Parts: sequence; structure tokens; C-alpha cells
Amino acid sequence: MNVMWYAGKLDEATWNIFASWGMTARYLNDLHRGMAAVQQNTTYKKELFAGDVVSVRTKILDVRERVVRFQHEMIHDESSEVAAISELTAVHIDLTTRKACAFPSEVLKRLRKMLASNPNRRDRSLPSSAGSRLHILGQ
Repeated sequence: MNVMWYAGKLDEATWNIFASWGMTARYLNDLHRGMAAVQQNTTYKKELFAGDVVSVRTKILDVRERVVRFQHEMIHDESSEVAAISELTAVHIDLTTRKACAFPSEVLKRLRKMLASNPNRRDRSLPSSAGSRLHILGQ
């Protein structure tokens, strides 16, 4: 499979995780909000082929008032091998002002709960595959 295929599957996983936080298409459209990926790093670890079945696991790595950092792991279901790892830093934005804005309190609550449930975060450590924290002005 080519890079476009991996990117497409990881993008689908991103929209699914956003929805699990309460940031559905309706939420984004009705409130004129958006998410801007300000950094994304993807590591391709295993070649996949047409017909391979994959799953994507997502871990929250960092949550701030307007910023979330998370990591997707694409898993080859048959072998359980990690095929790709993608780490993203995303900023919640107001589409009217085109500026970063705070997540709603309900979304922050869900994000913080997911962060707390990440076993690597109990001791404030990150997965060995995680990159460094991106400094966003105003955060």
C-alpha cells in the first residue's frame, strides 16, 4: 500500500477519535469550530498489502486548554504487528476569527479522562515512540 492509503486510514481514525470527544461534524459546523493539525509525524514500520485488515489504537499524550497531542498506532490485525505510528498535535480553532480557542468543558473533561486512562501517563512518562512537545504561543 502506498503512503496515501496509510494517511487515509489514519485520517479516518482521527475523525473517529474527535467524535468520541464530542467533536462531531455537527458540533464543528454548528459552532463554527475546526481542528488544525499543526504537527504530524508518521513512521511506517511494516508494509501492508491489499486486503490486509487493520485496526487503529489511539493514545492521548497531552491535553491543554486549546491543544491536544495524540498518537495513532495502526495494527495489522492478523499478525498484531504495528504497521505505522502517527503522532499529531492539533489546535481547536474558531473558524470565524481564525484563532485558537478553548475546548468546551465537556470535551476537556473527556480528553483528560482519556489521558488519565493511558497507562504510560500514570507516571507522566510517554511512549518511547512519542516525539517532543510542540510549543504553541499562548499555551
